[in-house]
Amino acid sequence: MHAHPDDESISTGATMAQYAAQGAEVTLVTCTLGEEGEIYVPELALLAAAEADQLGGYRIAELRAACAALGVGNVRFLGGAGRYRDSGMMGMPTNDNPRAFWQADLDEAAGYLVEVMRETRPQVMITYDAHGFYGHPDHIQAHRVAMRAAELARAEGVGPEKIYWTALPKSVLEAGLHAFADTVGNPFEGVESVDDFPFGTPDAEIAARIDATDLHDAKVAALKAHATQIPEASWLYALAGDFGNEFMGVEYFTLAAGERGPGDGPNGWEADLFAGLAVDEPAPAEAGSR
Repeated sequence: MHAHPDDESISTGATMAQYAAQGAEVTLVTCTLGEEGEIYVPELALLAAAEADQLGGYRIAELRAACAALGVGNVRFLGGAGRYRDSGMMGMPTNDNPRAFWQADLDEAAGYLVEVMRETRPQVMITYDAHGFYGHPDHIQAHRVAMRAAELARAEGVGPEKIYWTALPKSVLEAGLHAFADTVGNPFEGVESVDDFPFGTPDAEIAARIDATDLHDAKVAALKAHATQIPEASWLYALAGDFGNEFMGVEYFTLAAGERGPGDGPNGWEADLFAGLAVDEPAPAEAGSR
């Protein structure tokens, strides 16, 4: 469950790619079209909200291309494409648009997600923490909607057994402060302490570390598909090149609901989001089928 196109690739792209490659059914639900995003492709500048207001439609194609790179084919928009509009950053006038996701009725929006759960019967759900990871209103609303939907779906017996929230350990942020200090386009420039970030989770609260470094290229390809939002000169690509596959291929989560499974990763963290769950092996393809 993500707020805008590109959020899925940035924060969970490696995880999605890994489970898709393993044969798990991966469903992405995105809450808005990202209409208020900045545009980094000059020839597309007139698609912006203040101009033709066509960016959202364009980003549908970017999202589908990104998910194709990740191997994910089940791509949905909450309530259908265009149901909810990108709310913009917190405090912006766009927060008050009646169609803004920030203004969505909680139970109505959750009901749309429950419909997806009835169909897909997820064992695991991933979304953001109550702060929306960094405070964006659509991320906060996605958290609220996802958690309410899980509650409603569980009452029907179709809800997820485990719920994870995206996270970044403070130890990783601390290492980044030092490792990136002298790089061009340092994203941490001017930051002296990990406590200055609007995000960061104490290591003791991390439950899972997904190592999908072998799918680093898939995540990079997914990011590149979101060309209007992530410029070619983005520090993401520069740092990925400088610091290797781990920068792109390792993702972290806290466990918000369900029983923590056995962990054989660093710090005893789970290395599999399905740890402790009964999981059916993917059925082998029938002879001659495609």
